[in-house]
Amino acid sequence: MDTWQTAFWQLRLAQCKSALEKNHFEVFIAQHCDEARTLFLDAILPKLTVRSASWADSMSLHATAILDALRQMPSINLIETFAPGVPREELIERRRQALLVDLFLTGTNAVTETGELVNLDMIGNRVGAITFGPRTVVLVIGRNKLVQTVQHAMDRIKSYSAPMNAIRHTGWKMPCVKTSFCMDCNSPDRICNTWTITQKSHPKGRIKIILVNEDLGL
Repeated sequence: MDTWQTAFWQLRLAQCKSALEKNHFEVFIAQHCDEARTLFLDAILPKLTVRSASWADSMSLHATAILDALRQMPSINLIETFAPGVPREELIERRRQALLVDLFLTGTNAVTETGELVNLDMIGNRVGAITFGPRTVVLVIGRNKLVQTVQHAMDRIKSYSAPMNAIRHTGWKMPCVKTSFCMDCNSPDRICNTWTITQKSHPKGRIKIILVNEDLGL
């Protein structure tokens, strides 16, 4: 990566950090995924009392290998909500249990320059946990998720993130899988069901954000 591009995004991320902090989020900036994992392990986790943890689907989170580190900690009960070979009914029950953990980790669909999180969910376990339940929420957010306004965020999610997410999952039959465009469908597999706009973290600092100076996820 050219140094001038890194410097450009460092400025943008610093401005976003300031806006998020005004909205009561606790924010860290990492230059790459390894640094994001180190920040989590050294600056965030030691200040928490974590006996249970879980997570929602996030390519950004996976890129940091934070979950791999948590799996090596026997003192933390990690509720696996995407375990292979587990019946869907059991996974849904685990996702319900995950709403009461000490620590919940995931990403976001978009973050605005004014410090708001914008998300669109299929089931609602991710946005539900961000909103209420887990004592602490940690979000990993790549620089590509930064947009100007809430409307820009919603446009990006519907035109790009949602169709891309639909296509990357095998077996789903929404129209956008074939067209790459949102068709505002009525498919039983529809993933665009619940919007949330998180304007502020309540209580202050409950939601902790690691902004990463790399393109991560969709």
